[in-house]
Amino acid sequence: YKPSVSPEMDIMEYCRKEWRGNTPVAKRMRKGYEAVAQKFASIRRIRGDNYCAFRATLFQALSQATQVPRWLQSEDFTMLPENLLSKYDWIKQWQLRQKPGKKMGEISDEIKEYLILLRKKWKNISEIKDPLEKQEACDKLFKNEEEEYSLYEALKFLMLHTAIELYNADKSGRRVPVFSWLLFARDTSSNPCQLMHNHLNHIGHSGGLEQVEMFLLGYALQYTIQVYRLYKYGTDEFITLYPNDPEEDWPVVTLITEDDRHYNIPVRMCQETML
Repeated sequence: YKPSVSPEMDIMEYCRKEWRGNTPVAKRMRKGYEAVAQKFASIRRIRGDNYCAFRATLFQALSQATQVPRWLQSEDFTMLPENLLSKYDWIKQWQLRQKPGKKMGEISDEIKEYLILLRKKWKNISEIKDPLEKQEACDKLFKNEEEEYSLYEALKFLMLHTAIELYNADKSGRRVPVFSWLLFARDTSSNPCQLMHNHLNHIGHSGGLEQVEMFLLGYALQYTIQVYRLYKYGTDEFITLYPNDPEEDWPVVTLITEDDRHYNIPVRMCQETML
């Protein structure tokens, strides 16, 4: 079993180990890591298994959580699966992460359990005041494979719900963020049903999150996901925000990627940055 989130390591030490050569790519990566090191002292590697965008985002969100997001507190949050299934029969084809030996119950019951777990974990961790204890609680949660993957299932369902809301808003002439048009402009996801079949059902199995789905994830969580895209060092896209026009009061989590496929996390903000 590989750890989901490896212990922290000095960012520049990590960079020197990974990018030794003198190729243009290695030089650009080193420059990118140097820029990140102006703000953060360490890096933690995230296990890569097509869930790494979820893992990195959720780990960062929980490790700095001081309160439970509004959407997570709402009464009808845990009723989402029932409510959506009553309107959209095709959601029955949602692919749950297979659990060996466990009979598949009603899909809405399973997903409801995951949503309840997400709320419970978020609440428990956000109530921990001591930073060290909070970090330990996060590390412990991300060592529990069963719980960890259940949380990703909850995030995926939340993305589906958000996509349905955006799609319906656009159809009824309301304003939607630009990424929503891009999401439904793809041949493979021209509506939420296709998005589920061709994309969400595959996340964690045969693929990770595409960029436009990173926008959807940030929007669903009401978090700004700030990503250092190292291979874009020296361009406008070096630091990209998902979504790119977030609400001002959304919390920010920071990730690092070398290729838009795998994500790691920077930790320990440098003192002067915090001031």
